[in-house]
Amino acid sequence: MSIVATALLSALPLAAGWAVHVWWLRSCLTTARRDPLTGLWTRDGFTRRATALLKDPRAVVVLADVDKFKRINDTYGHASGDALLKATADRLAHHVGTAGVAGRLGGDEFAAVVIDDHGTAGDLLAVLHGVLARPVDGQDPAVRTTVSLGWVRVADFPADDLSGLLRRADEAMYAAKQGRAGLRRAGLGWLFATVTGRRAGRTGARTDTPVVGVAA
Repeated sequence: MSIVATALLSALPLAAGWAVHVWWLRSCLTTARRDPLTGLWTRDGFTRRATALLKDPRAVVVLADVDKFKRINDTYGHASGDALLKATADRLAHHVGTAGVAGRLGGDEFAAVVIDDHGTAGDLLAVLHGVLARPVDGQDPAVRTTVSLGWVRVADFPADDLSGLLRRADEAMYAAKQGRAGLRRAGLGWLFATVTGRRAGRTGARTDTPVVGVAA
Protein backbone atom coordinates (compact mmCIF):
# COMPACT_ATOMS: atom_id res chain seq x y z
CA MET A 1 0.00 0.00 0.00
CA SER A 2 1.37 3.42 -0.98
CA ILE A 3 2.13 6.15 1.49
CA VAL A 4 -0.67 8.29 0.03
CA ALA A 5 -3.24 5.50 0.42
CA THR A 6 -2.11 4.88 3.97
CA ALA A 7 -2.41 8.58 4.80
CA LEU A 8 -5.91 8.73 3.29
CA LEU A 9 -7.06 5.70 5.25
CA SER A 10 -5.71 7.09 8.48
CA ALA A 11 -7.51 10.41 7.85
CA LEU A 12 -10.91 8.79 7.27
CA PRO A 13 -11.88 8.50 10.96
CA LEU A 14 -10.96 12.14 11.52
CA ALA A 15 -12.98 13.28 8.49
CA ALA A 16 -15.95 11.17 9.53
CA GLY A 17 -15.79 12.55 13.04
CA TRP A 18 -15.66 16.10 11.75
CA ALA A 19 -18.64 15.48 9.44
CA VAL A 20 -20.68 14.13 12.34
CA HIS A 21 -19.70 17.13 14.46
CA VAL A 22 -20.77 19.58 11.73
CA TRP A 23 -24.08 17.74 11.33
CA TRP A 24 -24.64 17.89 15.09
CA LEU A 25 -23.90 21.62 15.21
CA ARG A 26 -26.33 22.28 12.36
CA SER A 27 -28.97 20.18 14.07
CA CYS A 28 -28.54 22.13 17.31
CA LEU A 29 -28.77 25.44 15.44
CA THR A 30 -31.96 24.37 13.66
CA THR A 31 -33.48 23.23 16.95
CA ALA A 32 -32.59 26.55 18.57
CA ARG A 33 -34.43 28.36 15.79
CA ARG A 34 -37.62 26.36 16.36
CA ASP A 35 -40.22 27.45 18.89
CA PRO A 36 -40.50 24.60 21.44
CA LEU A 37 -44.27 24.96 21.86
CA THR A 38 -45.47 25.30 18.28
CA GLY A 39 -42.59 23.95 16.22
CA LEU A 40 -42.64 27.07 14.04
CA TRP A 41 -39.51 29.06 13.30
CA THR A 42 -38.54 31.60 15.93
CA ARG A 43 -37.95 35.22 14.92
CA ASP A 44 -34.35 34.54 13.88
CA GLY A 45 -35.14 31.46 11.81
CA PHE A 46 -38.18 33.11 10.26
CA THR A 47 -36.22 36.23 9.35
CA ARG A 48 -33.54 34.28 7.50
CA ARG A 49 -36.04 32.35 5.38
CA ALA A 50 -38.51 35.17 4.89
CA THR A 51 -35.82 37.55 3.65
CA ALA A 52 -34.89 35.08 0.91
CA LEU A 53 -38.54 34.75 -0.16
CA LEU A 54 -38.94 38.53 -0.44
CA LYS A 55 -36.80 38.46 -3.59
CA ASP A 56 -39.90 37.15 -5.34
CA PRO A 57 -42.25 40.05 -6.25
CA ARG A 58 -45.23 37.72 -5.76
CA ALA A 59 -44.43 37.42 -2.05
CA VAL A 60 -47.02 38.43 0.53
CA VAL A 61 -46.17 39.17 4.18
CA VAL A 62 -48.81 38.23 6.76
CA LEU A 63 -49.02 39.09 10.46
CA ALA A 64 -51.50 37.33 12.75
CA ASP A 65 -52.46 38.02 16.34
CA VAL A 66 -54.81 35.96 18.52
CA ASP A 67 -57.65 38.15 19.77
CA LYS A 68 -58.17 38.43 23.55
CA PHE A 69 -55.56 35.78 24.23
CA LYS A 70 -54.89 37.01 27.76
CA ARG A 71 -58.54 36.45 28.61
CA ILE A 72 -58.24 32.81 27.47
CA ASN A 73 -55.22 32.30 29.72
CA ASP A 74 -56.83 34.04 32.69
CA THR A 75 -60.19 32.30 32.35
CA TYR A 76 -59.30 28.78 31.23
CA GLY A 77 -55.64 28.42 32.25
CA HIS A 78 -52.33 28.39 30.42
CA ALA A 79 -52.81 24.82 29.19
CA SER A 80 -55.81 25.99 27.17
CA GLY A 81 -53.84 28.97 25.95
CA ASP A 82 -50.95 26.76 24.86
CA ALA A 83 -53.33 24.41 23.03
CA LEU A 84 -54.81 27.39 21.20
CA LEU A 85 -51.38 28.65 20.17
CA LYS A 86 -50.37 25.19 18.97
CA ALA A 87 -53.55 24.81 16.93
CA THR A 88 -53.08 28.27 15.42
CA ALA A 89 -49.50 27.44 14.48
CA ASP A 90 -50.43 24.10 12.93
CA ARG A 91 -53.21 25.64 10.84
CA LEU A 92 -51.01 28.52 9.72
CA ALA A 93 -48.15 26.22 8.74
CA HIS A 94 -50.52 23.95 6.81
CA HIS A 95 -52.00 26.91 4.94
CA VAL A 96 -48.59 28.40 4.12
CA GLY A 97 -47.21 25.08 2.86
CA THR A 98 -43.64 24.25 1.90
CA ALA A 99 -43.30 27.11 -0.59
CA GLY A 100 -43.61 29.73 2.15
CA VAL A 101 -42.50 30.13 5.73
CA ALA A 102 -44.35 30.63 9.02
CA GLY A 103 -42.95 31.71 12.36
CA ARG A 104 -43.93 32.63 15.88
CA LEU A 105 -42.55 36.06 16.67
CA GLY A 106 -43.47 35.83 20.34
CA GLY A 107 -46.48 35.45 22.60
CA ASP A 108 -49.62 35.15 20.50
CA GLU A 109 -48.13 36.80 17.42
CA PHE A 110 -47.35 34.89 14.23
CA ALA A 111 -45.96 35.85 10.85
CA ALA A 112 -45.76 34.24 7.45
CA VAL A 113 -44.53 34.86 3.94
CA VAL A 114 -46.39 33.19 1.09
CA ILE A 115 -45.92 33.27 -2.66
CA ASP A 116 -49.11 34.42 -4.35
CA ASP A 117 -48.92 32.60 -7.68
CA HIS A 118 -52.37 33.61 -8.93
CA GLY A 119 -52.98 37.02 -7.39
CA THR A 120 -55.64 35.68 -5.05
CA ALA A 121 -53.99 36.35 -1.68
CA GLY A 122 -57.03 38.23 -0.38
CA ASP A 123 -59.32 35.28 -1.00
CA LEU A 124 -56.85 32.75 0.38
CA LEU A 125 -56.26 34.77 3.54
CA ALA A 126 -60.01 35.18 4.04
CA VAL A 127 -60.21 31.37 4.05
CA LEU A 128 -57.28 31.21 6.48
CA HIS A 129 -59.02 33.69 8.77
CA GLY A 130 -62.01 31.37 8.99
CA VAL A 131 -59.82 28.33 9.58
CA LEU A 132 -57.94 30.00 12.42
CA ALA A 133 -61.21 30.82 14.18
CA ARG A 134 -62.35 27.20 14.38
CA PRO A 135 -62.60 25.59 17.84
CA VAL A 136 -59.62 23.55 18.96
CA ASP A 137 -60.24 19.80 18.91
CA GLY A 138 -60.53 18.29 22.38
CA GLN A 139 -60.94 21.62 24.15
CA ASP A 140 -63.89 23.10 26.00
CA PRO A 141 -66.17 24.55 23.29
CA ALA A 142 -66.32 27.74 25.34
CA VAL A 143 -62.65 28.38 24.53
CA ARG A 144 -63.33 30.41 21.41
CA THR A 145 -61.45 33.28 19.87
CA THR A 146 -60.57 34.78 16.52
CA VAL A 147 -57.31 35.81 14.91
CA SER A 148 -56.78 39.22 13.33
CA LEU A 149 -54.71 39.29 10.15
CA GLY A 150 -52.84 42.08 8.40
CA TRP A 151 -51.04 41.58 5.11
CA VAL A 152 -49.04 43.42 2.50
CA ARG A 153 -47.79 42.66 -0.99
CA VAL A 154 -44.05 43.05 -1.47
CA ALA A 155 -44.69 44.52 -4.93
CA ASP A 156 -46.64 47.43 -3.38
CA PHE A 157 -43.62 48.58 -1.37
CA PRO A 158 -40.50 47.40 -3.28
CA ALA A 159 -38.21 49.65 -1.26
CA ASP A 160 -39.18 48.05 2.06
CA ASP A 161 -37.19 45.31 3.74
CA LEU A 162 -38.76 42.60 5.90
CA SER A 163 -38.87 44.87 8.94
CA GLY A 164 -40.72 47.58 7.05
CA LEU A 165 -43.18 45.13 5.53
CA LEU A 166 -43.91 43.57 8.92
CA ARG A 167 -44.54 47.06 10.29
CA ARG A 168 -47.07 47.75 7.56
CA ALA A 169 -48.74 44.38 8.08
CA ASP A 170 -48.79 45.07 11.82
CA GLU A 171 -50.60 48.36 11.33
CA ALA A 172 -53.11 46.73 9.01
CA MET A 173 -53.63 43.92 11.49
CA TYR A 174 -54.32 46.28 14.37
CA ALA A 175 -56.69 48.31 12.23
CA ALA A 176 -58.51 45.05 11.52
CA LYS A 177 -58.54 44.20 15.22
CA GLN A 178 -59.92 47.57 16.26
CA GLY A 179 -62.46 47.60 13.44
CA ARG A 180 -63.40 43.96 14.08
CA ALA A 181 -62.86 43.33 10.38
CA GLY A 182 -60.66 40.30 10.95
CA LEU A 183 -58.51 40.95 7.89
CA ARG A 184 -56.95 44.03 6.31
CA ARG A 185 -54.42 44.72 3.63
CA ALA A 186 -51.79 47.45 3.75
CA GLY A 187 -51.89 49.11 0.37
CA LEU A 188 -52.58 52.26 -1.59
CA GLY A 189 -55.24 54.74 -0.54
CA TRP A 190 -56.13 56.85 2.50
CA LEU A 191 -54.89 55.72 5.88
CA PHE A 192 -57.36 53.81 8.00
CA ALA A 193 -55.80 53.03 11.38
CA THR A 194 -56.41 53.73 15.02
CA VAL A 195 -54.74 55.62 17.82
CA THR A 196 -54.08 52.28 19.47
CA GLY A 197 -51.63 51.23 16.74
CA ARG A 198 -48.66 49.57 18.28
CA ARG A 199 -45.21 49.60 16.71
CA ALA A 200 -45.64 52.53 14.36
CA GLY A 201 -46.60 54.92 17.12
CA ARG A 202 -48.42 53.86 20.24
CA THR A 203 -49.90 57.32 20.65
CA GLY A 204 -51.11 57.66 17.07
CA ALA A 205 -51.24 56.05 13.67
CA ARG A 206 -48.65 56.76 11.00
CA THR A 207 -49.63 59.03 8.16
CA ASP A 208 -47.55 57.31 5.47
CA THR A 209 -48.98 53.80 5.66
CA PRO A 210 -52.43 53.64 4.10
CA VAL A 211 -54.61 50.66 4.82
CA VAL A 212 -57.59 49.53 2.83
CA GLY A 213 -60.09 46.90 3.86
CA VAL A 214 -60.43 43.50 2.27
CA ALA A 215 -63.69 41.62 2.45
CA ALA A 216 -63.41 38.47 4.54
